[in-house]
Amino acid sequence: MRRFPRGGLYAINRDQDAGDPLECALEKAIRGGLAVFQYRRKTGPREGREHEAARLLQICRRSGIPLIVNDDVELARRIGADGVHLGRGDTSLAAAREVLGRNAIIGVSCYDSVPRAQRLERAGADYVAFGRFFPSRTKPLATPADAGILTEARRLLTIPIVAIGGITPANGAVLRRAGADVLAVVDAVFGAADPEAAVRAFEALFANGGRHDV
Repeated sequence: MRRFPRGGLYAINRDQDAGDPLECALEKAIRGGLAVFQYRRKTGPREGREHEAARLLQICRRSGIPLIVNDDVELARRIGADGVHLGRGDTSLAAAREVLGRNAIIGVSCYDSVPRAQRLERAGADYVAFGRFFPSRTKPLATPADAGILTEARRLLTIPIVAIGGITPANGAVLRRAGADVLAVVDAVFGAADPEAAVRAFEALFANGGRHDV
């Protein structure tokens, strides 16, 4: 199993992205320097999602980046994914760990709550995600978060911190300075005409090796 990185871009596919175009887009994003990929599919038959996820996992394996499955612990187990990302109301962290094992990457959404992140770090989470920080087409009604949360989290947590929500190369620097290790995006990569160039556009934000003084 791969470990979750301390820096880089984390891209999540859109639910409408499917089939060969998604595979092609992922390959291009990886060529651009993508650090982590999350497979998110809320619709369609389970068998189809399993086949698709398995093909995408092969692409990630060849490139040496982790594939994280959104919400679906059983799907992650069946394809041998590197881990799972859990939101509020999903499978508990303890149950996911029991199914996937101690080496799996388990990330959790913490929205705008540092106490939730502290509690889940103690429970064994491998990374925590905060946001949304900016207006987001993917989740326009998501709870807004302030960049100051990242600074507080950086002071109190030891695991990697992910920021998500409307992030672009132009506004991502403030989140890196505040304390985010990893920036997570959806449309900024998988909604782009050229996913490889889209990922490269974030490169300068991580060029200092993960420090927060960009």
